[in-house]
Amino acid sequence: MRTATITRKTGETQITLTLNLDGSGKCDVKNPIGFFDHMLKSFCKHGLFDLSGELVGDLDVDQHHLIEDTGIVLGMCFAKALGDCAGIFRSGFFIYPMDETLVQAAVDFGGRPYLVCNSELTGIPLVSICNGEQSSFQTDCFEDFWQGFVNSACCNLHIDVIRGRSDHHKIEGCFKAVARAIRSATEIDARRNGSVPSTKGVIV
Repeated sequence: MRTATITRKTGETQITLTLNLDGSGKCDVKNPIGFFDHMLKSFCKHGLFDLSGELVGDLDVDQHHLIEDTGIVLGMCFAKALGDCAGIFRSGFFIYPMDETLVQAAVDFGGRPYLVCNSELTGIPLVSICNGEQSSFQTDCFEDFWQGFVNSACCNLHIDVIRGRSDHHKIEGCFKAVARAIRSATEIDARRNGSVPSTKGVIV
């Protein structure tokens, strides 16, 4: 099985994640940020990845450290689970429609981290009520999450919101589009017969 468990502890966050690339879409992560939890669940459901673990961070400061560091740890999980990337398709793309929003994502696990993120977000936090108390998601952390992911997954990722109005729909559409693109890229290509998908013979 293509699985990985990563624990990363700093003075700002303590994160443990276990990833199964060949899962059924189950997400069981202890996550203190409601909307972020919704996004990770959507990512797993649409990518058919299983993810479990716990996220702890200095939310008394703000959400940036925890969200960015979760991206870092998730990327580390993908890198470890993929190993030398032998046998996979390597690249993938998807265009995801979500109501008025249309999002395009393309990814390549080619060993070179690079992020292009045109999310067209307002930067205004999304506010909700949980157990009678106000909760929010810092939308300006969205790009930081994916930057952390590509740096540690050693992939390049292009996210483009083609059109949209609602920040909720834009962010959720992005998570779903990226999940589907990553799913396509990391699936086993039967015709490759286990070879590394690079003319170099190695992913670096």
